[in-house]
Amino acid sequence: MRRFFLCVSLLLFATTLTCFSQQTEIDQFAVFSAYSYLGTPSLNLTQRGFDGDLGYNVRSWLTFGFDFSRLDGHTSLQPNDLNTTTLTALAPFLGFLPPGGTPYSISTYTYEAGPQINYRRLKKFTFFVRPALGALHANVKATPPAPIAPMLCGLLGGCAKSDTVPFYGFGGGVTWEINPHFGLRVASDFAHYDFFSGLLNGGRSSVRLSVGTKFGFGKNIVK
Repeated sequence: MRRFFLCVSLLLFATTLTCFSQQTEIDQFAVFSAYSYLGTPSLNLTQRGFDGDLGYNVRSWLTFGFDFSRLDGHTSLQPNDLNTTTLTALAPFLGFLPPGGTPYSISTYTYEAGPQINYRRLKKFTFFVRPALGALHANVKATPPAPIAPMLCGLLGGCAKSDTVPFYGFGGGVTWEINPHFGLRVASDFAHYDFFSGLLNGGRSSVRLSVGTKFGFGKNIVK
């Protein structure tokens, strides 16, 4: 009997702690601004820039939002990154390319919208998961060696190119709720897409890591 009362007491105590630790003030809107890092291992490409999103808290557990990021980077294009058609067209010039590949710079923009599922049972921390669905726009400018640049760019249809494609994946993260209106957030998203399909040899996968601040405003949806 003593063990029974002890177990019941521990259960009640744990339940009380859980209820006490739940978030009791959740603003209707949240704005997130962050430093962002985007890595694409298959292209040996690293990009850095800005990520921001606006979220509308429909329920404590459900948020709808829009996310935008702009990132810049540079690396070199290798022959094994290209598809068969492109390699065939460039075959006469491959011996003239630099050993490290053809340098290029890239600017990437992402646009994403959709739901987010939140876990708010801890007063100071919000955990969340979400699908990653949206569009990716990339601007690329290659800088091949000067002697073959005109001919190479002519075969490629120009050394400055852009493409917009859909992407899909998933993401998640955690927000440290310093107070109901301000917090620090870490988020990570995995995305798969197929850009410059007429040039490259298949789809690519990237991971984006964002670290920044969250600001909340609007009415308290808990009340």
